[in-house]
Amino acid sequence: MTLIKKTILAISVLMTVYGQSQQRTKKSNAIKKSGYTITPVNIQNVKLTDAFWLPIIKKVQEKTIEYAIHKCEEEGRLDNFLIAGGKMKGTVKGQMPFDDTDVYKIIEGASNTLISEPNPKLETLLDSLISIVKIGQEKDGYLTTWRTINPAKPPAPWVPVIEGKRWESLQISHELYNSGHLIEAAVVHYQATGKRNFLDIAIKNADMLVRTFGDGATQVHGVPGHQIVETGLVNLYQITNNKAYLNLAKYYLHNRGNPKNHKLYGTYAQDDIPVIQQKEPVGHAVRAVYMYAGMTDIAAIYNDKDYLNAVNALWTNMVNKKMYITGGIGAIHDGEAFGANYELPNLTAYNETCAAIGDVYWNHRLYNLTGNSEYFNVIERTLYNGLISGISLDGKQFFYPNALESDGVYKNNRGSCTRQSWFDCSCCPTNLIRFIPSIPGLIYSTSKDVLYVNLYASNTAKIALDKNNLEISQKTNYPWDGKVSLTVTPKTEIPFTLKLRIPSWVRNQVLPGDLYSYKKTSTAKTSVTINGKHIDYKEDKGYITITKKWKKGETIVLDFPMEVKEVVTNTKVEGNIGKVALEYGPIVYAIEEADNATNFDAITIDAKDTFKVKKDDSLLEGVNTIQTEKLKAIPYYSWSNRGIGKMKVWINYKE
Repeated sequence: MTLIKKTILAISVLMTVYGQSQQRTKKSNAIKKSGYTITPVNIQNVKLTDAFWLPIIKKVQEKTIEYAIHKCEEEGRLDNFLIAGGKMKGTVKGQMPFDDTDVYKIIEGASNTLISEPNPKLETLLDSLISIVKIGQEKDGYLTTWRTINPAKPPAPWVPVIEGKRWESLQISHELYNSGHLIEAAVVHYQATGKRNFLDIAIKNADMLVRTFGDGATQVHGVPGHQIVETGLVNLYQITNNKAYLNLAKYYLHNRGNPKNHKLYGTYAQDDIPVIQQKEPVGHAVRAVYMYAGMTDIAAIYNDKDYLNAVNALWTNMVNKKMYITGGIGAIHDGEAFGANYELPNLTAYNETCAAIGDVYWNHRLYNLTGNSEYFNVIERTLYNGLISGISLDGKQFFYPNALESDGVYKNNRGSCTRQSWFDCSCCPTNLIRFIPSIPGLIYSTSKDVLYVNLYASNTAKIALDKNNLEISQKTNYPWDGKVSLTVTPKTEIPFTLKLRIPSWVRNQVLPGDLYSYKKTSTAKTSVTINGKHIDYKEDKGYITITKKWKKGETIVLDFPMEVKEVVTNTKVEGNIGKVALEYGPIVYAIEEADNATNFDAITIDAKDTFKVKKDDSLLEGVNTIQTEKLKAIPYYSWSNRGIGKMKVWINYKE
């Protein structure tokens, strides 16, 4: 039996990792100083029990991972490593120069699963996949299988070949992109298992990059065409304390837009001017946010004001002028790119799933650097809307772009007007696999003796503060209603601070700036009780801040007022003039033809309409619907799970 078949058989032993087994107690090696002032609570210490997020995570763990491995085997992703290593004969398989990364992202997602809870059988499966990857690595550490197999014949016709040498087409070859995902996945696997089998592959590859690139190297001058190796190298530095990796990450960023280093790639790859001079997001959106995440790492570690000013300017422009109501970014199909300011079409919106994921990574770094709750408002909006819209309810259908309107004819999803089972470029499905199991790590953060609660989802967690350890539990039906109960149990009864994020939708803010606004200002206030007694509070930069000597078992109850809200857009977005979108809590809604078969295109919201919110447990795995006499709206993330049909987020409005 071949190694690949053994690996595929092994997938059948995948277990539910959020079952009843004990929480992992083995600690991964401590991360070195990162420069960030706020530290996320590791998913190892957060036990999710949530009725909204847990089924989504389990779907990825139990269905999507297995499905994606079968697809990778079917399309030759695993064969390529064996062919490159001389264990199998054949030519390169697949159509993309970055197909290797699909395997890495699956390993990363499964490793995030292992961080949450140990699972020996899943760990064995990953060892099998890693052994296949190792076979494809060249002796000096190089690892891009298509070029090892036959450097003169890349799988994609748009990759130019001159002499077939390494790095000769850095702009488009994705060799450094491959390294980036390899390193990112290996770091997570090491943190999950303590094993070095994958980490050693990544270190060997990174050492080869250090010898090849950088100010002290003379072999090659250049930067990645597609960014992500920068954040990978920073992450590797943080667990090895090898500053050569950090220096190389900064080299790649510092030399973008530097014509003395290489022939510039242009705005498509954010390589027209130096990164610290960039003030407006342009070009390929995924490349951009991966780069901005790396720039934020450099700003944090070096306390670099130029990098910090640049990422602040880029973020401000994006959320004020280039972000969809769903948190999606990258408006244009041509180049998978940001459009001009206020260029936010609906039918032809691109909003790549990978861009939404990359934007969460970037905003989380910005938050860890500053503690500004606005970044988590963007994260929440993206998570509940434009990110999970990328995966179907059965875990086996996907959106690559995420349109905000469908006429049932325009093929918005890479040749289809509904979800697809896979893509020749399968970056989005596997990116969802690597990201979704990590979501529990977004819920809590700490800084000295302050605990930040940034997302609301049922869980129990173990928290270590500077002067105290505690357990906290959340019980909530969020996002379907706004009531959240939190019980704290400190080890010792000494003071510490609890900061509870007030979602921006509660504070009458869609996004920072004036890109979107609510048609009516709500006067409802958040209710807060401690042990059943109402307390007065002052909003502190988007938080309810409570500092006290907490006793064991004290319970805080938040009640965020939820009502249907109508959103309007800045009139500079011409396509949304005279239209509104509907929200309830953090969820953006859409009307779909499946629920509104009669006169779909004539549906209008009237100023006199009364909205009713109804929970329908039998619809789309259980959702709140918004209804009037004329329409029925469903959460945007759940659309296109019932076949081809029309859909709209922005609905005509009549005063």
